[in-house]
Amino acid sequence: MKNRIIASLVGGIIIFLWQFLSWNVAGIHNGDTKYHPRQTEIMNALSANITEDGMYMLPTTAPGASRADEEKLMEDMKGKPVASIMYIKSFEVNMVRSMIRGFLVDVFLVFLLIYILTRGGTPPFIRVVAGSVSTGLFTWLWGPYTGHIWFNLPWDSISGHLIDALVAWGICGLWLGWFMNRRKVTVRR
Repeated sequence: MKNRIIASLVGGIIIFLWQFLSWNVAGIHNGDTKYHPRQTEIMNALSANITEDGMYMLPTTAPGASRADEEKLMEDMKGKPVASIMYIKSFEVNMVRSMIRGFLVDVFLVFLLIYILTRGGTPPFIRVVAGSVSTGLFTWLWGPYTGHIWFNLPWDSISGHLIDALVAWGICGLWLGWFMNRRKVTVRR
């Protein structure tokens, strides 16, 4: 168990450091959030019209709308602009809490990966690396890419997440593959 905890902690550090580099140094996620020169006017309009936190899809049907109303809206939307808005009435910045939570999630994810990979004993190095990269791809396909399929999320807003999935989990897989398969060398005298 001690080795799994060590492997999870170091793996979590690898994932966490990659996330920091990816978002804050390398600019991989620059396409996720675009600047708009009229952001103040847009925020004023949103604040005047939205009263509660949430994700809004515009246009969409009202709750309880009939199937016919939904189909009519889908037909009317063809070729027209749509907007997805994440609105938060009062943004609070607490980087320490966010960093701690993010790191703990990374450690937990690596721990789960180790648990899954070691159900039949310690797998060979290459299987650990492949399992780790597969985990990254799985999360990207299920999250950002599914959003691309169903909600037309722009490619430049999800491509950085694909790079993260491959690089972060690939490096983590290299670490786990080595650590889980290292052998103690005994010296004969």
